Order: sequence, then C-alpha cells, then structure tokens
Amino acid sequence: MGGSENEESEARADRKWTEMLQEVRVAQTGAQILFGFLISVVFTPRFTRISPVDRTLYDVTVVLGAVATGTLIAPVAFHRFLAGHRMMPELVRAGAKMIVLGLVLLGITVGAALVLLLHVATGSAIAWAVAGAVMFWFAICWLILPWIALRVGRRRTSRAGAQ
Repeated sequence: MGGSENEESEARADRKWTEMLQEVRVAQTGAQILFGFLISVVFTPRFTRISPVDRTLYDVTVVLGAVATGTLIAPVAFHRFLAGHRMMPELVRAGAKMIVLGLVLLGITVGAALVLLLHVATGSAIAWAVAGAVMFWFAICWLILPWIALRVGRRRTSRAGAQ
C-alpha cells in the first residue's frame, strides 16, 4: 500500500513538474530578454548623460533583473541537484515557490524599467504614475483574476460535493 501511494505521488509530481517547466519558460525568456536589454543600455552614448537619480534607478533595475532571472532559472538547478533522489514532490513545492518569487521580481523589474524609460524619455514625474498604473494592471492579471478564478472554482467544487 505505501509503495503504491508513493509511486502515485511521484507520478503526480512528475506531471506537475512538467507543467511548471512549460509555464516558467515564458517568464524566463521575458526576464532574460529584459535583462539583456538593460545590460546593453550602459553601452549607449546617452547613458553618460542621465541624471544621478536615473543612474541609481538603472542600477536598481539591473540588479532586480539579475535577481529575477536567477530566481526563475533556479528550479532548473534544483532539479539538476535533486533528480534521481526520489524527491520530486519536494522539488515541485520548492520550484513553485521560486517561480512565484521570480514572477514578483520580474513584475517589479518591469515596473522599474518602465519608470526609468519614461522618466529619461519625458523628464516628467508622470512616469511614476504610469508605471504605477501598469503595476496595478499586472496585479490584476497576475494575482487578482487568478484568485477570483480559484474562489469560483472552489465554490463550484464545494457545491457539487454537497449535492
């Protein structure tokens, strides 16, 4: 009995792991492209003319981009270290946490990059308001709508179970 349950748990974890890798590939690619563009900015002639405040914002944005990229790639390293040790359920739990953290960091990086871009391009403080609105939109799409869908699904499941 114990062996069968463990095998089912491992098979379920394998399926979840495959699904997670498919999901994170999109975020990894976006983070890597954004990080690559951020790195290239320092080599443009205009970079030497940005204000100290914008340079600090740039530095923070690049560090955030590096951390987001590393965090989104971390599940691959987890898998490489833990593969073959019959720890797939633990790997799935740890990987899921890293992906959520990576998405949060990626969202913050996009917001910071947007502030930097709009501030340098327009010289206006309105950049913060626009970036704030975009971050609010991210919160709706990435957090609020999935949370609502989860609540609706749970209500539907509990009603079906009660009947």
